[in-house]
Amino acid sequence: MSEKSDLSLIRNIGITAHIDAGKTTTTERILYYTGVSHKIGEVHEGNTTTDYMDQERERGITITSAAVTCEWDGHRINIIDTPGHIDFNIEVNRSLRVLDGAVFIIEGVAGVQPQSETNWRLADRYNVPRIIFINKLDRTGADFYRAFDTLKEKLDIVAIPLQLPIGAEENFVGVVDLVEMRAIIWEGGELGAKFHYAEIPDELKEKAAEARQELLDTALAVDNAAMEEYFDKGDVDVATLKRCIKKGTISGEFRPVLCGTAFKNKGVQPLLDAVIDYLPAPDDVAGIRIAPPEGEEVDENALPIIPVDPDGKFAGLAFKIINDKYGTLTFVRVYRGVLRSGDSVLNTTKDHKERIGRIFQMHADKRQEVKEVHAGDIAAFVGLKDTQTGDTLADAADPVVLERMSFPVPVIDISVEPKTKDGVEKMTLALQKLAGEDPSLRLKTDQETGQTILSGMGELHLDIIIDRLRREYGVDANIGAPQVAYRETITQPHVETYTHKKQSGGSGQFAEVKIEFAPLERNQEIQFENKVVGGTVPKEYIPAVEKGIRMQSTTGVLAGFPTVDFKFTLLDGKYHDVDSSALAFEIAAKACFREGMKKAGPVILEPIMDVEVTTPNDHVGDVVGDLNRRRGMIQNQESSGSTVMVRALVPLKEMFGYISHLRSITKGRASFTMQFHHYDPVPRNVAEEIVAKSA
Repeated sequence: MSEKSDLSLIRNIGITAHIDAGKTTTTERILYYTGVSHKIGEVHEGNTTTDYMDQERERGITITSAAVTCEWDGHRINIIDTPGHIDFNIEVNRSLRVLDGAVFIIEGVAGVQPQSETNWRLADRYNVPRIIFINKLDRTGADFYRAFDTLKEKLDIVAIPLQLPIGAEENFVGVVDLVEMRAIIWEGGELGAKFHYAEIPDELKEKAAEARQELLDTALAVDNAAMEEYFDKGDVDVATLKRCIKKGTISGEFRPVLCGTAFKNKGVQPLLDAVIDYLPAPDDVAGIRIAPPEGEEVDENALPIIPVDPDGKFAGLAFKIINDKYGTLTFVRVYRGVLRSGDSVLNTTKDHKERIGRIFQMHADKRQEVKEVHAGDIAAFVGLKDTQTGDTLADAADPVVLERMSFPVPVIDISVEPKTKDGVEKMTLALQKLAGEDPSLRLKTDQETGQTILSGMGELHLDIIIDRLRREYGVDANIGAPQVAYRETITQPHVETYTHKKQSGGSGQFAEVKIEFAPLERNQEIQFENKVVGGTVPKEYIPAVEKGIRMQSTTGVLAGFPTVDFKFTLLDGKYHDVDSSALAFEIAAKACFREGMKKAGPVILEPIMDVEVTTPNDHVGDVVGDLNRRRGMIQNQESSGSTVMVRALVPLKEMFGYISHLRSITKGRASFTMQFHHYDPVPRNVAEEIVAKSA
């Protein structure tokens, strides 16, 4: 990395999938075969390279997206192994934002699962080219062709196999390579490092010929010159076919599919070859868009794109922050130019200067110091003081702001209190660091109780944060029971006039405001409009009115929850030459909110979760009945072999402790995922209960 890299020799890829589909296991094999690690780590043994946090090793799940760099066939591959669990979906989101390509791992037994769909849609949003690896073909019940069919059914894509499996379940021994029309057979007991090429087995020759023809028909359609070569010769050479597959992969015309079993070390080397052959180098893709000006509605497609340019002025996007014993590490994807340790850059998102300390190339939690980074690189910077996830770093001579990231709304709250008075400052500092790492984690202080409230994406998410608080920062805390992050809103417009007068000797306070409160559609947040004419409220006091309403909106009128999705319009007001001030107008606005909101049909909103339960056929009735009792609305049911996937919209309040109940009614055979879907008004009886509790 210290020398200027040939961009065509770099691949920035992510490995993503549903929970337990084999992402981390596949990454371990890649690191072993590329020489980064000399021993294969196993998730179930808790010694993997990318799952380096204690919590990851104990639970056998990936929590943070680890960045590792390896070499294969003269190319450098930067890999990000992302989590599969829905609570850590933000990790996938921010990783896909900065990657040029992705490997989607699909489970050979279950096929496309709910989280695979969610991550696929995220990759669609960022136009990430991807190849698919159908994994775990050694497992009982694995079926390549059935899993392949789920790609078309659930993802609605054109998928073309580049390989067919030889054998199935415990007899899986290798693959038919449809590009070069040969068999690849792995030899036993050598950690998959040894394999040989062979003739395609007789029983697969007909199927392979059909699949090869389908591959040619689909791949050559993207390239006229290749199509002409095919019509002239009746076939094309391997280099031409590979060029067409790469072209179609990058454009998204089709998605190539490979197969294997990472755990049994079969199929990983051809997957690495496919990453080099078919996924784009940094300069094969368009680049990154410039962000629209703050607060302006613009057509995204009209925004200029910054191509990856080694010779331009420096520009990079900070996509992840980790705090460890060496300090704060900021992961940056470089899009343009070169940056050396000791250089100063501008954080264009916040408009302040940052000095680059040391620069590291990361191998999960191991690191190698480098002197400079170039366009196309991913590296970790030490010494950045005030750069957060999604911020742009750029040369002050060309201060571009790159496309921002959007983060989900936390839906679950817990209160956190240190067990000792001495721990208050320590805990506050630790939580601020953790919130700096994780934009889906929010911190606030309850004004009435003085408690610190932590908001996150789910019970597991908050559980991990509390565990990290204890282990990494030595803070023991008392944790309140999880609470639903309710919101309040209004259902009808109302105009309220409020006069604030205070006279107690000396100068007094005077302000009058007339404000219209009106409901907005969901997810419109809070909007302000000033319609004052004739200077009845002087211009210098109008920001104070807006500030007062926004501050007061954090405490709603029904049960003290934040009020959202409303518009307030300042229509009129009065002021006094001597007694009026910004503070007086702020106080008047707050009181106007408290009075006006009560008359605008206030309601409490609750988060509704998109719940997907995968259960054996014989427990479907129990699962559906239980979801109905939880105020769930069943959306659909899909059968896949002996299992059924039930999808429902269920209030979060009803989902606490669901996992243990689900295990008991299905004898431990069902699993579920859930993610936030939308906010909805709560039924009257539930609202009364919530208001009574808050009183």
